[in-house]
Amino acid sequence: MDNIYKIANKIKSQGGNLYLVGGAIRDKLLEIINHDEDYCVTGISFDEFKKLFPEAISRGKDFPVFSINNKEFAIARKERKIGIGHNNFDIEINKEITIEQDLERRDITINAIAKEVLTGKIIDPFNGREDLKNKIIRAVSSHFAEDPLRVYRVARFASQFDFNVENNTIKMMKSLKNELSSLTVERVQKELSKALLTNKPSKFFNVLKDADVLEIHFKEIYDLIGAEQPLKYHPEGDSYNHTMIVLDKVADKTKSLSDKRKLELRFSALVHDLGKGTTPKEEYPHHINHEKRGVDLVKNMGKRLKLPTRMIKCGITSCLEHMRGGIFDKMTSSKKVKFIERVNSTILGLDGLQIIVDADNMSENTDKQNQFAKLGSEIINCTDGNKVMKQYGITEGKEVANKMHEIRVMYLKNRGLQKIENN
Repeated sequence: MDNIYKIANKIKSQGGNLYLVGGAIRDKLLEIINHDEDYCVTGISFDEFKKLFPEAISRGKDFPVFSINNKEFAIARKERKIGIGHNNFDIEINKEITIEQDLERRDITINAIAKEVLTGKIIDPFNGREDLKNKIIRAVSSHFAEDPLRVYRVARFASQFDFNVENNTIKMMKSLKNELSSLTVERVQKELSKALLTNKPSKFFNVLKDADVLEIHFKEIYDLIGAEQPLKYHPEGDSYNHTMIVLDKVADKTKSLSDKRKLELRFSALVHDLGKGTTPKEEYPHHINHEKRGVDLVKNMGKRLKLPTRMIKCGITSCLEHMRGGIFDKMTSSKKVKFIERVNSTILGLDGLQIIVDADNMSENTDKQNQFAKLGSEIINCTDGNKVMKQYGITEGKEVANKMHEIRVMYLKNRGLQKIENN
């Protein structure tokens, strides 16, 4: 039975009703493709649903959720907070609970809309459609403040849709500050990853900053606030503002990449200047050696948030090498080749670092300055290790590497002379 209308009619025959709810209806109204469909069932009990659909797979410890053909069906419920954290709720499930009561327990108005499957009628008791129209994220009720995870969900939705969060919701987010540490790291990491995959990930951090909760799980980002930079090179403001601009630029440049690569590059953008958050104020606006100081911060942040090792390694490369990438044109041929060889061997790679460096450059001439990625590929491929071993009769790894470096430096110098002659 894969037809949703057949399922809805079967429920109706027993005195119940079926509604499409949550993100599925929200995205339909926004005309966004959504592959997940969640349904809410009213008017029948848990046992009655099981008898109607014996093929349904039941799961969930705190409350029953049924799966039929990859669609989820939950019996309407009410919740009451009984302790600290994300999971301490008393769940009430019975056939008398209405769709409006079920929607009232949800987090924000744009997620508290339902559509009756058989009639197509929209149930919107909290004016979620109006908030969609006005691009506003608003808590459904004071019950919002019962679940600390909603702080990160709101910030992520703001980033995902580029919506603004209304003031009362910001205040409720702030009221949950002391409970945020009760969340599992896995939950926080999941929301962070989703936010980094949006088109405007800066909004995630800006909303947390507005709610005065940024430092709870993102202390290294929080420490960038107020870290002054030379005005001549950074008219955009402090290191935090700069980082948010770079992050959004990289998000824009990486839209076509796989999610895995997006996360690696966008995290690299987020952490490229972390070291500036530890610069003593008396040294402002300069941040000497911030690229080296940032390495341990990236490691600590990545370990604390249980981020994939690849992401952490990319962030470290971004920290260490983005400054050198920014002055690539001023390097000697030998240093250029060493830089190319070093970065080429990393997970971030020359192409990845080029994206970071271009975004980091606040001038409008990034297409003419420090373009090392394309040149680097040419330099790396100008020689071959097997040919070098055969031609020079060497087999020891270090000797081969040194000879290849020597050949690449000579290639780069000759390439430069040819350009001068051609001009």
